[in-house]
Amino acid sequence: MSNRYAVILAAGQGTRMKSKLYKVLHPVCGKPMVQHVVDQVMKLNIQEIVTIIGHGAEMVQAQLGDSSQYALQDQQLGTAHAVSQAQSILEGKAGVTIVVCGDTPLIRAETMEALFKHHEELGAKATILTAKIGDPTGYGRIIRNADGLVEKIVEHKDASEDERKINEINTGTYCFDNTALFEALKNVSNENVQGEYYLPDVIEILKKQGEVVTAFQTDDFEETLGVNDRVALAEAERIMRARTNAAHMRNGVTIIDPANTYIETDVEIGQDTVIYPGTMIKGKTVIASDCQIGPNSEIASCEIGAETVVRQSVAHNSSIGAHVNIGPFAHIRPDSTIKDEVKIGNFVEIKKAVFGKGSKASHLSYIGDAEVGADVNIGCGSITVNYDGKNKFLTKIEDGVFIGCNSNLVAPVTVGKGAYVAAGSTITKDVPGDALSIARAQQVNKENYVQKLNLKK
Repeated sequence: MSNRYAVILAAGQGTRMKSKLYKVLHPVCGKPMVQHVVDQVMKLNIQEIVTIIGHGAEMVQAQLGDSSQYALQDQQLGTAHAVSQAQSILEGKAGVTIVVCGDTPLIRAETMEALFKHHEELGAKATILTAKIGDPTGYGRIIRNADGLVEKIVEHKDASEDERKINEINTGTYCFDNTALFEALKNVSNENVQGEYYLPDVIEILKKQGEVVTAFQTDDFEETLGVNDRVALAEAERIMRARTNAAHMRNGVTIIDPANTYIETDVEIGQDTVIYPGTMIKGKTVIASDCQIGPNSEIASCEIGAETVVRQSVAHNSSIGAHVNIGPFAHIRPDSTIKDEVKIGNFVEIKKAVFGKGSKASHLSYIGDAEVGADVNIGCGSITVNYDGKNKFLTKIEDGVFIGCNSNLVAPVTVGKGAYVAAGSTITKDVPGDALSIARAQQVNKENYVQKLNLKK
């Protein structure tokens, strides 16, 4: 196998997106388009990746980091001009270079690998990734000779009536002999209506030199889809979502309604977990087996243990144990740790807290900046008062504590092991273990008071 290189074209402005966000950074299933491309390229045996950057260069570099080298295209003068910016990095190196656009998020590593192998087996100087499409209007047509080799690429506007009937199109992804590529780029002209340097002209140059130019046809046109506007972005999202959901279902996950379930590409889900409609699972979430998630839940970058149920709730950037029951309508905010066998009920909010094994907050509570031990019961309407207007403070509730309804725990405060806090109390001082703490005003009943009021009317 020869050395392999990759050039990713990511310098265009993307004016048709009508957005402040640079085109290749628009997300598909939660990940920027160019990141999808780089992730797939990195699955191949590639020695060097060069990303051509222009508009939004710093943001693209920040996204991709050290997974790629970079070449700057100051002026966007066409695809051949873009590839030529990699000259200082790749020129003179023996091997094969794949050129792929950063706005094709659906392209698969398997397809690119097949393209490489086809190119290498036929000893070609250039190989075009092609696809057949029902309506090829607007695409460059692939003209083959009797041996199946590529004669030329004809753009739609230049095609004859017979050529326009051809439905094999140029997808814009290529493999080139690296040395031949950079030699040919020196001869590409910008004598055209747009005054730009076009990469397909390299094909014509190589043909005139008598070199072998081939085409490899993918069976799946959808994966070559280039995203140039919001309509295409939504279509790419739909295709990627369907692909992702299908992969999970084949791995043993039940998705009740795939068309209304939104799972990002880095999510991992165990067998026999059931995902109900309206659920969004994002980021690097890992869900174990035999869970029930949804309906209408949002999970982002969480770890969820086996046999846990999350119903109509939101959880972000937190660790949730096994045999946990959350919801409906609970909110697990970032940096929370929910241990095994916990119940977090309706309208309970947990924020930056540890919630110990077997503990319960069944309804209408706020637990923020807290350490809750095991087997704690937090009554309805109880809260940790963690903020004094300037700073946040910690509440500690030790094992086996019972917190009565409508209690306020004013941090910093500790409730000792096995203690009871009476309903309606506002606790401002530490409670010793096994103590009963009552902190509420004494009840006063004024008999016949209402009659006295009525006499004054």
